[in-house]
Order: sequence, then C-alpha cells, then structure tokens
Amino acid sequence: MKTLTPEARMNSEAAAKHTLDAMPDTPAHPTMIEVENLDFYYDQSRALHDVSIQIPAHKVTAFIGPSGCGKTTLLRCFNRMNDLVDIARIGGGSIKVHGVDINHPDVDVIALRRQVGMVFQKSNPFPKSIYENVTYGLQIQGINDRKKLDEVVEQSLRGAALWDEVKDRLHQSGMGLSGGQQQRLCIARAIAVEPSIILMDEPCSALDPIATAKVEELIQQLKTKYTIVIVTHNMQQAGRCSDQTAFFYLGKLIEFSKTEKIFTNPSHKQTEDYITGRFG
Repeated sequence: MKTLTPEARMNSEAAAKHTLDAMPDTPAHPTMIEVENLDFYYDQSRALHDVSIQIPAHKVTAFIGPSGCGKTTLLRCFNRMNDLVDIARIGGGSIKVHGVDINHPDVDVIALRRQVGMVFQKSNPFPKSIYENVTYGLQIQGINDRKKLDEVVEQSLRGAALWDEVKDRLHQSGMGLSGGQQQRLCIARAIAVEPSIILMDEPCSALDPIATAKVEELIQQLKTKYTIVIVTHNMQQAGRCSDQTAFFYLGKLIEFSKTEKIFTNPSHKQTEDYITGRFG
C-alpha cells in the first residue's frame, strides 16, 4: 500500500489520513462505508442522484430495486471497479471507507481492492486448481511460503463452507466444481486476502435453491468478521439475509432502514409499491 515519507507525514497530516496502510480491523466508528451526496455519470447520463448512505460494520446491507436503478453502479463505486469503464465518472460527493476518501489521489486502488473484495453475479473461478484459485491474491503479493499458503487455503475454504467438500481434491481444477461450489470458491478467494468488506453482486442469481440456501447461510456466518453489501433482485433473499435494506429507484436512494421495517412498514409509498409487486 502507498506509504507517505516521514517528511510528507510531518508536513501534511491531512495527506497521511488518505493512505489505507493503517486501516483497523474494526473501525472505532460503527459506520464502515459512508457515502455523501454522490452523483455518478456514464458519459452524460446520470446514474446516481445525490446518494447519501451510511453502511454499518459487521452487518449485511442489501440493495434492492428494479433493473437500472443504480444498485450495481453504487456497489462498484466502493472498490472503484467503475474506474475500468472509460465513460464512468463521479460528478460530485464522496465515498469514505474506514473514514478514508477512497477517491483521493493518495489512495492506492490495488490496496483498496484488497480491503474491499468482490463476488460477482456469475461465478468466475480461474482456470486453475482449487488451491491456486484461493492463493492467487496472496501469490501476486509475493507470498510464496508453502506453509503459510496451506494455512490460508484451509482457513479460507472453511470460511466459505467448502473445505469438507474439496479437501481431497485441492489440486484439481476449480472449473470442475458445481455452480454453487464455484461461487463459494470465489468467496474463499475473496476472503483469503483478509478484506474488511465483501461486496456481492447478485451472488445467487445463477444458482439452484439448494446452492442458494448454502450461500445465504454462509453470508450470515461471514458477517461476524466482514461487512457485507449485497445487490439482489430477490426480495425474499434480502429479507432472509440482510440486517439493513436500501431501496433504489431511477438512480435515487428512496429509503434505507432496518430490513424488517422496509418489508413490513416502509416510510415511502414507492417502497411499498415495489415490495408488494405493484411495479418492478
């Protein structure tokens, strides 16, 4: 991660706070991700309108809303995946992780993505062995100690509730696993580098009900160690998995509250109409 020189640190405490070197495992403040007045554009098209939201640590926060409402765009802002889209840009506002403005020039994007892991809609294991999939992030960091890697593989696969199913075939291709197992392998790969936050973009959309149930159970286990943000079109899944739910519509955050309140007593008619299936 990017480190300021002692001179720079002495001359500018403000600059030092923008590094991610000293990000604590658990923040002193219960808010892990803080978004303030965020506007986001794809070329001239405004995808997010003045979004402000505080995402708590060690909770599962669900983003719901119809297609094209900005859920995934906001999720991808949290680890700057939108940087890879040429026409994407922030038009105003800020995003802070652990109190650090992640779009500040001093922030190392690679370091940020180690802290903010992502699991995508379609499971995407590498065409490598199960073992190599899990250790990939560590090896590109230059960690090659076999004993350390072995420990991380077992720990991560146990954390992803996959160890007992694959421990006897670690050196076989990850592509040979079932869809649900592949998705849990991707989760193991994400947690192997010890992030603080795990982003999940429709992680169960391609899975059968049994595999979906396993991933949902895993999400509940993981929140004791990680802050989880999940995008889902499945409102039943949001109800089962999340502690907090945010409802988006046409790029605007309409309502954000405890999941139970969103689903039983929403404050906005738009939320109620979506929850009850009147549109979307």
